[in-house]
Amino acid sequence: MASVLPRVNLLLARKCLLPHLRGNAHRLQGCCRTHSGNEGVFLRCCTTQTPSSQPPRKQTAGKTRGPITWKSLAATGALGSVLLGFMLYIKKEKELALARERKRMLGKANIGGRFDLVDHNGTPRKSEDFHGQWVLLYFGFTHCPDVCPDELEKMAVVVDALDKMDSAKPAQPLFITVDPHRDSKEAIKTYLKEFHPKFIGLTGTDEQISAACRAYRVYYSAGPRDDDDDYIVDHTIITYLINPDGDFIDYYGQNKTAEQMVASIAVNMKKFEEMQRGLAGGLLGKLL
Repeated sequence: MASVLPRVNLLLARKCLLPHLRGNAHRLQGCCRTHSGNEGVFLRCCTTQTPSSQPPRKQTAGKTRGPITWKSLAATGALGSVLLGFMLYIKKEKELALARERKRMLGKANIGGRFDLVDHNGTPRKSEDFHGQWVLLYFGFTHCPDVCPDELEKMAVVVDALDKMDSAKPAQPLFITVDPHRDSKEAIKTYLKEFHPKFIGLTGTDEQISAACRAYRVYYSAGPRDDDDDYIVDHTIITYLINPDGDFIDYYGQNKTAEQMVASIAVNMKKFEEMQRGLAGGLLGKLL
């Protein structure tokens, strides 16, 4: 009887497990063994692969960290911004240094200076009266046949263009005569009305006109007189740009167009403002 029971248990085990073993044979490694004990014979199987109820773990997409991350991109962008700002700062400082050097060299050239004259309304005017504003200064005379009218018309165009620009400052046009014998204040007033209402004409004695011309290195010489006592005055044809400090900044000859003058004046105005801010910042830094 004892020999019959093990056989019966073994047959029952095989009968029960055989369908399962056939369906999952690929998961078994042939480690099934029979073991006998007090209760009979038992079948023990082992597998070395993951059970079907617990599938293999898969890596979650997107969690793998690559060499480029948002943090690295942000750090690179911040570093690039700092370097760009430093380069722009160096460029600005270089331009300011060049502007200071140019101003120093112009000062050595002794171009520009003060004058003491009378305007077309009979009011005494000094060069200091125009400090705080940009000035366009031209030397000429009212009997000039063609050159002076062309240059004054060009100045009028420049003055209007600067008035319309947000990035530029208004400019005050001045006219100083080189022919004080014929150019009275009344004659200058009538003459300048033809060009622009902002024009201020200046005249004075021979000595005062000569001093103003020497300050700006203006050459002038009256030519021979004709039968009607008329004559032409040969003179330097230049428009001078003067900054709010009363210093000569630039000049424009007859070959410069109104558009070229406007562009150059706007650049000079911007450089002057940047230089003033730089000087103010340096002074404030020293005080602090």
